[in-house]
Amino acid sequence: MTDRLGRADLHVHTLASDGTSSVEEVLARAVAVGLDVVAITDHERIDAAVAARSLARTRGLPLEVVVGEEVTTRGGHLLALFVEARIRPLRSLRSTIAAIHEQGGLAIPAHPLVPYPLCAQGFALRRLLADPDPRFHPDALETFNPTAIGRLWHGRVVAFAAEHGLATVGSSDAHAASAIGVGHTTFPGRSAEELRAAIVERRTQWHGEFHGSKGQLDTFARQLRKYGRDARDEVRGRILRNGTGRDLGYPGGRLRPPRFDEGTLALDAPESMTGAETAPVGTARGPRG
Repeated sequence: MTDRLGRADLHVHTLASDGTSSVEEVLARAVAVGLDVVAITDHERIDAAVAARSLARTRGLPLEVVVGEEVTTRGGHLLALFVEARIRPLRSLRSTIAAIHEQGGLAIPAHPLVPYPLCAQGFALRRLLADPDPRFHPDALETFNPTAIGRLWHGRVVAFAAEHGLATVGSSDAHAASAIGVGHTTFPGRSAEELRAAIVERRTQWHGEFHGSKGQLDTFARQLRKYGRDARDEVRGRILRNGTGRDLGYPGGRLRPPRFDEGTLALDAPESMTGAETAPVGTARGPRG
């Protein structure tokens, strides 16, 4: 045993939303870069995260997976961590934070303070933090996001977190496995529960390096190729009219509809994923990631 701090990446996408890597590729990369915890946070869905958690446990990987989701709210994108059911999108930031807390989860604004509709703004966060009811308070800020937008507003986010006594986390916002760990969070301990406690107790620290323009262009090119493959699969009839057949990046994913809240399919696992858990399925329709 050593006393080194644990390392976590709290914002990672897969093929199930707008990422370009499968669950297998995400897990392999997270292990390779020495993460102890990775949160999979696809847009408006948690099925790939649940599958990844089961796969990591079944294979005995030296890594814990946190089930998460990047939720679109009317006040910007919000990371929901440690959830077991999908969070309904397109509600107010206040209502969405409360819904995450009702599940016992943690709510963290993603790439905040950037003057863009998908980012929570300072005035909205101040209003929430001024509310005497802690159910409506964010649990931390994503203080480091390695994208070009994150670079421009990084100093402002760091200052805001310090001013309001918020926990700070760093994330990669990875849309390709190669970016995992570029931004990350350190915390006392190694486990997901110790990470959770560290966020609540404000004992986390952000780390990271900003992407160069080439890295972001490469990711964009990978996304275009992914959408091209999907279009070809639709033309060839591999993706059915009900939406099933799309490669969502995990075993059994092609049996699921493109939106996690459509239908009632269970997360049926192949033999390599025996014991996979099933997440509750919501009823609201959200935007595609």
